[in-house]
Amino acid sequence: MSKSALPRRSVIAGAAATVVGWNTVGRSWAVEAPAPDASPGAEAAAAGTDAAADAASGADTLAALPRLDGTLVADTATLARFGGDFGHLVTAAPRAVLRPGSVRDVATLVAFARRHRIPVAMNGQSGTGDAAELESHSSYGQAGVRGGVAIDSRGLDRIVRITPGRAVVEAGVTWAQLTDAALAQGWMPPCLTDYLHLSVGGTLSVGGIGGGVQRYGFQVDTVESVDVVTGTGELVTASASANRELFEAVLGGGGQAGLIVRATLRLVRARERALVLNLFYDDLGAYLADQKKLMLERRFDLQVGDVSRNAAGTGWRYKVEGVVHYDGTAAPDRAKLVRGLRCVAADTTFTDQTAREYAYRVDAFAGFLKGAGLWSQPKPWMSLFLPASTAETFTREALALLTPEDLGAGLLLFYPFRTEVFTRPMTVMPDEPVGFHFDLLSFPFPGADHAAALRRNRRLYDRAVQLGGKRYLIGAIPDVTHADWRRHYGTRWGRVVAAKHRFDPAGILTPGQGIHS
Repeated sequence: MSKSALPRRSVIAGAAATVVGWNTVGRSWAVEAPAPDASPGAEAAAAGTDAAADAASGADTLAALPRLDGTLVADTATLARFGGDFGHLVTAAPRAVLRPGSVRDVATLVAFARRHRIPVAMNGQSGTGDAAELESHSSYGQAGVRGGVAIDSRGLDRIVRITPGRAVVEAGVTWAQLTDAALAQGWMPPCLTDYLHLSVGGTLSVGGIGGGVQRYGFQVDTVESVDVVTGTGELVTASASANRELFEAVLGGGGQAGLIVRATLRLVRARERALVLNLFYDDLGAYLADQKKLMLERRFDLQVGDVSRNAAGTGWRYKVEGVVHYDGTAAPDRAKLVRGLRCVAADTTFTDQTAREYAYRVDAFAGFLKGAGLWSQPKPWMSLFLPASTAETFTREALALLTPEDLGAGLLLFYPFRTEVFTRPMTVMPDEPVGFHFDLLSFPFPGADHAAALRRNRRLYDRAVQLGGKRYLIGAIPDVTHADWRRHYGTRWGRVVAAKHRFDPAGILTPGQGIHS
């Protein structure tokens, strides 16, 4: 579209319509003027607004927005929604939101943004459909893009194809959508997040963890290839054998080197049923030993665990949740599954359900949180990876600080993994064969002191680092510095910097992570 062919326009302020160009002097978006009121006075006022805007900007200062299959919008309600995230702790409102109609739109928009030094971030606001219930892995402004463009990945929601052992999906597809589509053909993603209503692109940008981590690693470890829009606006297909540097930079890379728009994922054969075993412990040392024993013996297909207050409210209790998948009536030997363990035998429970029921197990809990009004409350989450040698020390110190009010209606996930299963360089792990995932998923009640919770998170993060721990990129850890990031990536920091310079030379992608600020 030439400058002379642009529709009547007004400088963006307050409520606005579809964006048509960028004012290169005022560094603001120009939008189509809303349709004038039928009254002559209103029409004249609208024309005057347009004339004033034209005079203020000047035709030569307006860079026309390239043709898009979708739309770039700047209405007040949309900007407000994309100004926050699931954590409700940080606000960073964009100036516009792209609702892409195609993968090409993302490349077109990023190329335009690079020319004009406009920051861009993909925002995987997923969930079950209700705007008030949206969920994402951005809980502390990670997907925020203050003054820039947020890309609504829900516009990229196509399951391209599912074939034996493989799925090709766009970034806005949720794991729930993929799970159901794959199950219909007898397949299943090998590592699922606990809550399935998250976008594929969103979890791949940070790693993607779930109960299958002991067998399969992160979700990024099950990726065969990705289509990526780099910070230059180039659309590139990357894999372990083609454009490997980009492939490794974007999987778990926090959106720093490129935006994932499509992924090819491995699938595994689906089993019909899931036998779920819950083991309870009152002693942390026994719990840690049995968790590690169960993992190394590979007794379960999935193995997680959590920490909660005991029934008397006087201390903490530890739970192992193990799952064995099977077909037909060939149920596993329950006695064999618990042999040689130091759990409280009288409290052991077994639940037999379909594999799909287990995959969707968190939906009921999410429904409770939404009904109680806690889903939309601020959530100071903290997600860490601890070396096995210091996991007990850290956990005892952390539990001495944490109170029932800190958890609220939430939970503390705590379970082991083998570090050798993590193959993507950007997902850094403790330097030991075995680690533990310490995942504080708090849902505080109204009136909680969130500032104090953030200070506690920072204190615990610093202690974890002291003990050889690493962080997961979704958590709410305040005041993270350049030195913190260098320490986090360690010997891989040079690769992080090189990838940023090569694939995002203007530094416009995903500023909310703060990695290169």
